[in-house]
Amino acid sequence: MADQANTIEVPTDAELLQAQADLWRHSLYYLTSMGLRCAIKLGIPTAIHRLGGAASVPSLMTKLSLPASKQPFLRRLMRVLVTNGVFAAEHNDGEVERYCLTPLSRILVDGVVADEHHSQTSFVLAATSRHYLEAALGLDEWFRKDVAPPLPSPFEDVHGASLFDESTALLDPELDAVVNEGLAAHDNLGIGTILRECRDLFRGLRSLTDCCGGDGTTARAIAKAYPHVKCTVLDLPKVIDKAPNDGVVNYVAGDLFHTVPPAQVVMLKLVLHHWSDDDCVKILTQCRKAIPSREEGGKVIIIEILVGPSLGPVMFEAQLMMDMLMLVNTRGRQRDERDWRDLFLKAGFSDYKIVKMLGARGVFEVYP
Repeated sequence: MADQANTIEVPTDAELLQAQADLWRHSLYYLTSMGLRCAIKLGIPTAIHRLGGAASVPSLMTKLSLPASKQPFLRRLMRVLVTNGVFAAEHNDGEVERYCLTPLSRILVDGVVADEHHSQTSFVLAATSRHYLEAALGLDEWFRKDVAPPLPSPFEDVHGASLFDESTALLDPELDAVVNEGLAAHDNLGIGTILRECRDLFRGLRSLTDCCGGDGTTARAIAKAYPHVKCTVLDLPKVIDKAPNDGVVNYVAGDLFHTVPPAQVVMLKLVLHHWSDDDCVKILTQCRKAIPSREEGGKVIIIEILVGPSLGPVMFEAQLMMDMLMLVNTRGRQRDERDWRDLFLKAGFSDYKIVKMLGARGVFEVYP
C-alpha cells in the first residue's frame, strides 16, 4: 500500500496537455466573472444598447469616456466576453467590426422600461462582490471546523452576518442594497414566461398569497393576467414598508415561519433554496395550514431550481453553481426531485406534480 501511495499513473502526452489546459480554465474562470463585473461597472451592455444594439470599439470608447490608451485592452476584454457568450461579434474581412448584444447581455442593460425586463446587473455585482469572494476563500477552513448545528454558512463564519438579515446592512450597507436588488431582479425574471407556459396554474383561482413576494412585481403580473384573483403579498415589514400601494395587491407584513395569510393557493417562488431542510419543513407546514383541502382547490405552487442532468451539461452546471452559491452564502441548497418529495411529505402534504420545467427551474403543484 505504501508503494502504491508513492506512485501514480502517468497520463499520455495528449492527456497531459489537455489536463493542463483544463487546469488553466478551472483555475482562471474567476477572471471571466471579473471581466463580466468590469463590463457591468463600465456600463458596456447599456452603452451598446444605446448605440443601437451594435458598437465598434472606438464608439464604445467614446460612449464610455475611456482614455484612448485603454483601447487595446478593451478589445481583449471583449474578446473573452464574446467567447463566453456575453456579447456577439460582427466580422468584416476576418476583423471584428462591431460588438452586439446577446440574450445574456440584454438582461444586463439598465434604464429600460418594459414589463418583462428585470436587469440582472445587481445579481452579478452581488455574486462577484468582495464579501462573497472572501466567504468562498474561507471554504476550506469552514469544512475543518467542527461546530454544533445549526451550521453557519461560510459567509456567516467569515463575516459574522447573515445575508438578507439586518446584520448584512450593519456589515456593509452597499452590499445589503445590491444583494436585495439582485434578489428582487433574479426572482422576478421570467414571471411572464410562467404565465404563458403554465396558464392552467392560475386559471380558476379565487385568491393567492405570494410568500416573500417583495414589492409585489410577480403578484401584480398575476393580477393583471387574471383580474379575478385576489393577490396578497407576504413579506417582512422592512420590505412591505417600501412596496407601492397601488390597490392592485394587498400587502401583509409578517414572518412566513409563524403565519401565512389564508388563500386558496400559496406560492413560494425561489424562496426555499435559501433555507435548510428543517426550516423548509416549518415554512411548508405554515403554507399547508393556510390553504383549504385539495377538493376545494387548495394547493401550494413552488417555483424552484430542480437539479438534474436531463437538461444537458450546461444547464446542469448552472444548477450546481447555484447550489455552490447557496452552500457558501446561505444555509440553504438546491434540490433534486427526491429532496423535494421528502420535504413535501415531512410537511404533511399528500401529493405533488411537476407541472413544467422552465429552464433550470421546476414548477410544482403540491397538494394537502
